[in-house]
Amino acid sequence: MKFRTITALSLALLIAALPAAVSAKTPKIHDDQKEKQWQSMENGPWGFAPDWYYYFLHKNYSGAEMYWKWAGFKSGYRVRFKEEKSNVKRIMPVRVTAEETQRQKLSKVEKERAYVESLYKEELAREADRAVDVTYSIYKDEFSRMQDCIADGLLYCLNKSKGKMKYQVDELSRQNEIICANIAYIHKQGVGYGLENAKRQQAYEEAKTEMGKLVSRTARLAAVAATHY
Repeated sequence: MKFRTITALSLALLIAALPAAVSAKTPKIHDDQKEKQWQSMENGPWGFAPDWYYYFLHKNYSGAEMYWKWAGFKSGYRVRFKEEKSNVKRIMPVRVTAEETQRQKLSKVEKERAYVESLYKEELAREADRAVDVTYSIYKDEFSRMQDCIADGLLYCLNKSKGKMKYQVDELSRQNEIICANIAYIHKQGVGYGLENAKRQQAYEEAKTEMGKLVSRTARLAAVAATHY
């Protein structure tokens, strides 16, 4: 009875250990062909196996090409795979390509930010330049002198002609008012009056020229009044 029990236990242990022993002796199968295919589809090196099979039957999407390789007695034709010759795309981009794309995007964003910042700083400088008229003082005395000449000349014409030259005097007065209004607008400062000082100076030069012409016309009108009245 005792012998039967020991025998039964021994058989049970042997049966339990058998699957483990079989599993340990069974070699693990590594499919190199599938591994290369998956790597090529995802983000690994571009290659397929068996190479001649893909060259003859799947050249278009594998990008296979034949070339001669010198290797002594083992020289002969080989097959290599070029991704750029394939008519398919990877499932996932190569990591290096993705990083370069991201870097280019960040570089573009930084360039746009720097450009907008430069425009903002430039506009701030223009706004500060528009805020104060620093050129009017250059022309102020000259404008005052010419206005005195025009006022005195027109008044002389009225008095000398006893009002008969009122039409000519009114016409010159109207033109003088336009010139003075333009100067006043150029001289306005603060928000909403947007002229940089360089443009103000150019406008003052033009106004000075027009006012000088008006001084000359007033002088000629005064000469007419002195001659005929």
